[in-house]
Amino acid sequence: MLVLFVLFGAWIVLRGIGVLGVAMFATWHDSARFALAVLFVFTGISHFTKLKREMARMVPGIFPNPMAWVYLTGVFELLGAAGLILARTRTAASLALAAMLVAMFPANIKAAREGLTVGGKPATALWLRAPMQVFFIGMLLWTGMR
Repeated sequence: MLVLFVLFGAWIVLRGIGVLGVAMFATWHDSARFALAVLFVFTGISHFTKLKREMARMVPGIFPNPMAWVYLTGVFELLGAAGLILARTRTAASLALAAMLVAMFPANIKAAREGLTVGGKPATALWLRAPMQVFFIGMLLWTGMR
């Protein structure tokens, strides 16, 4: 749930900066792309904090070395955030991040079904997490395809 606050908070702040005259945030579309970058920096960094152990428990058992997957996806999220900012890479980054969200969804399913915690709080219920993932993917495709 925190990720929604990060995304929408960043989007509103960046759009407000655009209203004040900063051209790169002049539209809802552009400010949304940068807000997504903020989101993925936020979530990417979390893969290298004390949360990493809880994230490793979310990795489905068919994948060996769960901690390596946590680190790898964290790096991908940080690279994807940078890619969203650069005009030459924004489409590829948005597609790659959308694909990664689809690929990582089984970890969210496992966390919800097994009652795992993230940051000491129960993992987001699937009835909420699934629409959130669809929303994030939709935003990525909307902001990256233009």
